[in-house]
Order: sequence, then structure tokens, then C-alpha cells
Amino acid sequence: MSRSGNLAEWERRLAAQHREDERLTRERTRREQEQEKVRQQSRHDARQQTADEQAAVVAEQLKNLDEVLSSVLPLPPMSFDRLMATPRTPPFDPGPLGAAQPDPDWRDFAPARPGGLRRLLGGGARYKRQTAQAQARFEAAAAEHREHESHREQALAVAKAKYHGKVTEERARAAARNAYIARRQSAFAAGDAESVAWYVRCVLRASRYPDGFPRGYQVTYDPQSQTVAVEFELPPRGVVPPVRTYRYVPARDVIESPPRTDHEIRQRYERLISCIALRTLHEIFSATAPEVVRAVSFTGYLQSTDRTTGQPVRPHLLSVSAGRPVFEDLVLTAVEPAACLAGLGGSAPAGPGSAQPAGDQ
Repeated sequence: MSRSGNLAEWERRLAAQHREDERLTRERTRREQEQEKVRQQSRHDARQQTADEQAAVVAEQLKNLDEVLSSVLPLPPMSFDRLMATPRTPPFDPGPLGAAQPDPDWRDFAPARPGGLRRLLGGGARYKRQTAQAQARFEAAAAEHREHESHREQALAVAKAKYHGKVTEERARAAARNAYIARRQSAFAAGDAESVAWYVRCVLRASRYPDGFPRGYQVTYDPQSQTVAVEFELPPRGVVPPVRTYRYVPARDVIESPPRTDHEIRQRYERLISCIALRTLHEIFSATAPEVVRAVSFTGYLQSTDRTTGQPVRPHLLSVSAGRPVFEDLVLTAVEPAACLAGLGGSAPAGPGSAQPAGDQ
């Protein structure tokens, strides 16, 4: 091949290599772009999931606050019967001790009888020796089985005795508890102030509030006016979520949390503490007899700190009193809580936020 032909072939190969390099570069760039898209989508999906989970937490918090009153209205009221104890006596379970092992079977030990020819060739004498040996093993196995069963039956008897002892103790505890409740019930019916206050504390203790709510309360009873007075610790305003929700904005790759206005937080908080007051009155009236409890007064307070002195204080946020006939005429499923409280003559400071624990604003 001529020199010019070699040069042309080299140029063709060089051009082909250049085209292949460009193709590989384009392919690598395409793959990198696709991988980057996948990474971006994964990041967006993860942040969207985070926003959705955070939004769900806020929604659940609001739902719990909104249902503080409505969630308890369908529930059966507390009663002395519900305070009674039922003995927990599960059936006796012997476990492996309840299963007796089968007796040894002679057939598992007996040697095979020799056939006619083997018997003639001395098999009969061998069979007698084997039978005697088998009989000894069988008798040893039977003795071991009897000993094992004796130990099992003894252990079973001990387990049964322990079970019946626990049942007796449990029934005795339940009987003592029920006798105590019965005495309390009789004293309650007679209007004994301490027993009425004790029972109302049982009512309040059984009431389930959202996690994180304080559970402090004091109860007194005045037999003269037949009035139950409750001082109840309220949650701080911080239980109202400060943000409306969480949402992911892909265009800016950020999770936004639009804040709730101070006005809305104040309104929601006022509604919440009004619901707590109405709920407490409802639970007490529904659980007590009219001839014992004619009225309930509620005072809601905060565990707080005086910002000027740093000393602990318990500012009262609201107070309300209601007689049974007036309260039982209310349709609590339809009322606006704050307005209902005002209609009962309830009072609250102009700004609940003014009496917040330090750092809760």
C-alpha cells in the first residue's frame, strides 16, 4: 500500500475512534444525568415523606385537642361497680407436668422368637437367655418410669397447690378491695365529705387526656350545699401546635411550616380550656347521684412562674360553677365551648397568654 493510502487509512481510523469517544462521552453524560435525576427524585420523595409525616403529627395533635370534650360524651360514666375488682384467675396450666408418659411396652424389649430350623440348631436356649435379658431391661425401664411418674405427680401437686394459693390470695385481695369500695359507696350515699371527694378523684383519675397533659387536681365537697369543688391543672398554651402544617415545595427544595397566628393560637387555647372545664363537669355530674351532688364548681390553673420574681405561682385561668339541672339541659355535642362556658357564668382572664409559664410564649 502506498504512503498516501496508509495516511488515509490512519485518518479513517482516527475519525472512527473520535466518533466512538464522542458516543461514549454522550452515553456517560446521559447515564450521569439519569442517575442525578434518580438521586433528585429520591431526595424529593424523602423530603415529601418527611413533610407528610410532620403534617400528620400536627393534624393528630389538633384532632386530639378538638376532641377533648366530644370524645368522652359517648362513654359510659364512672360508677362504683366499675371500681369493683374482679379476681384474675386464669385456668390452671400444668404444662409438661400434665402429660403422663406411657408405660414401657414389653413388645419393645421382647426378642424375636426363633424359627423352626433355628430352634433345632440351639436357637431355643439362646431365645431363653435373650428373653431373660430383655425381661431385666423391661423391669428396669418400668421401675425408672414409675420413679419418673412419681416425681412428676409430686411436682404437679406442688404446682396445683401454688396455683390454688395464688387464686385464694387474688380472691382475698379482690374481696378486700370490694368491701372497701362498698364502704366508700355507703359513705358516699350518706354524703360523707371525704368519701365524695375520694370518689370524684377516682372519676378524674380514670379520665384519659392526650399525652403530655398535666394530671394535677384537688377535690373538696361541701355537704351543706352539696357542691363539689375542683381545682384542675390546665395544660400550657404550648400544647397548641405553633404551625398550621408542613408542606414540601419541590421548586425550592424546602419544607415550609406556615406559622399559626397568635390570635388563632389564643382562640384554640381558649376553646381547649373551655372544653376541659365542660368535660370535667360532665364527668362528675354523670358519675354522681343527684341527691349527693347538686352543683360542681371548676377552677382551672396553671403551674407557672412569676416573671418578675421567678417564684412558682398558680394563676387561675378560668372558673365556672353549674347546678345539675342547668348543666343537664345542655346539649354538649352542639355547643360552642367558650360561649357555653360564658353562658354558665364562667370567667376567664382577658388573655390566657398573660399567665404562661416562662418560655411558653
